[in-house]
Amino acid sequence: MEIEAVAQLIRQGIPGAEVQVSGDGSHFDAVVVSEVFEGLTPIKKQRLVMDTVKPQIASGELHALSIKTLTPAQAAEHVG
Repeated sequence: MEIEAVAQLIRQGIPGAEVQVSGDGSHFDAVVVSEVFEGLTPIKKQRLVMDTVKPQIASGELHALSIKTLTPAQAAEHVG
């Protein structure tokens, strides 16, 4: 899979999210910033993102995705 294809799947599944993806074609790292993560447990945040690429993982097209989820406030703290 292409990096941008993975990012696009996540953006489609979590509208309004800021998504940055890096990787080598089969193993990817994603940083996802969205207001929808506010108040969710870490596992629920991970599940939301994984659900956006579930068909690609099931088919083997996407082998591994490491996810970091942040709310906009956390992202501002992370950068600053």
